[in-house]
Amino acid sequence: MSGLLDHLRRRIAHEGPLSVAQYMEACLAHPEFGYYMTRDPLGTAGDFTTAPEISQMFGELIGLWAAQVWIGMDRPGRLHWIELGPGRGTLSADALRAMAGVPGFKDVLSVHMVETSPVLRRRQASALGDWAPEWHAGIETLPAGPAVIVANEFFDALPIRQFIRDGKVWRERGIGVGDDGGLEFIAGPRLGIDPVLPAGLDKVPDGEIVEAAPAATGIIRALADRIRAEGGAVLIADYGHAASAPGDTLQAVKGHAYHDVLSDPGEADLTAHVDFAQLATAARETGAAVFGPVTQGRFLQSVGIEVRAERLRAGADADGRAAIDAALRRLTGTDAMGRLFKVLAITSPGLPVPAGFEDLHSTRSAP
Repeated sequence: MSGLLDHLRRRIAHEGPLSVAQYMEACLAHPEFGYYMTRDPLGTAGDFTTAPEISQMFGELIGLWAAQVWIGMDRPGRLHWIELGPGRGTLSADALRAMAGVPGFKDVLSVHMVETSPVLRRRQASALGDWAPEWHAGIETLPAGPAVIVANEFFDALPIRQFIRDGKVWRERGIGVGDDGGLEFIAGPRLGIDPVLPAGLDKVPDGEIVEAAPAATGIIRALADRIRAEGGAVLIADYGHAASAPGDTLQAVKGHAYHDVLSDPGEADLTAHVDFAQLATAARETGAAVFGPVTQGRFLQSVGIEVRAERLRAGADADGRAAIDAALRRLTGTDAMGRLFKVLAITSPGLPVPAGFEDLHSTRSAP
């Protein structure tokens, strides 16, 4: 029996069934047994691989995107580079290397990482030591001032709540302990008050599951309000849907394969698809300018990944060129990350339209 499973059984015995959000939070962030507290989950030896680990092109292009934001702000004398959930620090390392080539940009930057995992903080320190990064456990302690804030595969790991339609009322889906001692999903008692759901999902068919992400919308409102007031931009890249839709998207990954969500708690990564429409609505309500979402493939092609790939090919041998081509297909292909992953930008009002979103209006989302 894992330490976390034993802890969850005892917690359920004392407190009753857990919500999906409580289960996710315990599995990922428990100070002793949480998935992110105990390991580096990335790479071939881990459980999954993110875009920055696939190719340097991803981080480099985001760094140049940030430089364009800075230029569009008339080159303020200070700018915070902030990454949420930075993994090994690979994205920031590649981005900052690219930014350093923009005249004057390096001199105004301060670097901040929002990270709770002690294991990953050590990896980030190794990757970013020359930039003297500062670490934060949450967004509350981030310094004031203009900023470019990047969140790649951050929002998918935030806890969600799941609700089940039951006639004219709702039940919250939870996790209890079955007769065999294993964890199982249950439908909680009927709710006396309708839950706050994404727009348009309050009249789904009976038995349908609808997910809400209060943690994600709370963070996005705080970030958008900050950007609106102090200047800068937020760039979010993650997997999910552009329009709100019902369905159960909670999933577990272990050893680069899908895993039973309720098996081996704390030993597998838990995520849910990001509702980009819900994030865009929350950001727009603060008065910030919102662009997208667009597919990751469309975004990367718009900001020049084909050109960057060609330059890298020119200095590579045959194996290197094949690896660059494979990475390009994986990042942009419609049968890989290019379609499932979306990109959303939030900027302070009055800034130029950010790169990758030039043909969009700030008040609508693109398909």
